[in-house]
Amino acid sequence: MQTLLTYIFLVLGFVFLVKGADWFVGGSSAVARLLHVPSIIIGLTIVAFGTSAPELAVSLTAALSGSNDIAIGNVVGSNFFNLLMVVGVCALIKPMQIQENILKKEFPFSIICGIVLLILSLNFGQGYTIGHIDGFILLAVFVLFVSMQIKSALKAKKASGHAIMVESPEVKAAELEDDTPDRMMPPFMSVLLIIVGLALVVIGGDMVVDSATEIARSLGLSEAFIGLTVVAFGTSLPELVTSIVASKKGENELALGNVIGSNIFNILLIIGASAAITPMNVAFSSIIDLILMTAVSIITLVIAWRGKNINRIEGGIMVAMYLTYVGYLLSQI
Repeated sequence: MQTLLTYIFLVLGFVFLVKGADWFVGGSSAVARLLHVPSIIIGLTIVAFGTSAPELAVSLTAALSGSNDIAIGNVVGSNFFNLLMVVGVCALIKPMQIQENILKKEFPFSIICGIVLLILSLNFGQGYTIGHIDGFILLAVFVLFVSMQIKSALKAKKASGHAIMVESPEVKAAELEDDTPDRMMPPFMSVLLIIVGLALVVIGGDMVVDSATEIARSLGLSEAFIGLTVVAFGTSLPELVTSIVASKKGENELALGNVIGSNIFNILLIIGASAAITPMNVAFSSIIDLILMTAVSIITLVIAWRGKNINRIEGGIMVAMYLTYVGYLLSQI
C-alpha cells in the first residue's frame, strides 16, 4: 500500500511540476505584456525560467535533502532526453531545418558548458565535488549568457526596425504562445497564476524527489539511475510538449533551438544554483555520464551541421541512441 501511494505521489508530483510551470509562464507573460516589456525579454527571462522551473525545483530540493545523485542525474538525464528523444521524435514527425546561427553559437556554447561542468566536477583531483565557488562561477556565466542574448536580440531588433526571429529557445516558446488568452489576462488573475504556479512547482519538486528516492531504495536502484531516467523524463515534459507543439504548427526547426537553450539553462542555472546553496558530491558514475553527455552533444552537432537539417533517418538514429543509453544504465544496476 505504501509503495502504491509512493507511485501515486510521484505521478502527482510530475503533474504539479508541469501544470505549475505552465501557469507560471502564462501569468508572468501576461504581466510582462501589461507592463509593455518586449517579447524578447519575456522569452529570455520569464519563459526561460518557467520552462526550467521543474528541473530547478527538483534539483534544489534534492541538493538540500542531500540526494545529490538525483540533482546531478536530473540535469544530465534531462539533457540526454532533450538532445536525443525530443529532437529525434520531432525529426521523425517532420524533418527539421536548422538555423545556421544556432549551430555556430548556442550549440557549441552548450557543449562548452558541459565540458566546464565536467572539469568543475573533477575538482582538480581533490574529489568529485561541485562546491560553492563552482556554483557561483556557473551562475555568473549564466547571467553573462542571458545578458549577451538580450543585448544581441535588442540590437538586432533595433537594426531591423521590426520584430525579429530570435534564436533563443525560450523566445520560440513565447512566440508559440502569442495567440493564447494569457495576453489579455486581468492583472489579478496573472499574479494569482504566478503565485499558484510557483507553489505547485515547489510542492511538485518535493513530491518527486521524495517519491523517487523511496522507490529507488525499495527497488534496490541507485538514486542516480532514478534521476537519469524517471525524474529526468518528468521534468523534461515542458520541453517535449513545446517542441511537439512547434512541430504541429509547422515550426519544427525551432525544436533544436528549444533543446539547446534548455540544456544551457540546466547546466548553468540549475547546477549553479544547487551548488551555490550546498556543495554537491558527484559520484564517479555521474562523471562517466557527463563524458557521455558531451560526446552525444558533439555527435548531435555533427548530425545537425550536415546539410543544416535532421531528417527522419537521423531522428530515428538519435532515438535509438537514447534507448541504447537507457540500456547502458540498466546494465549498471
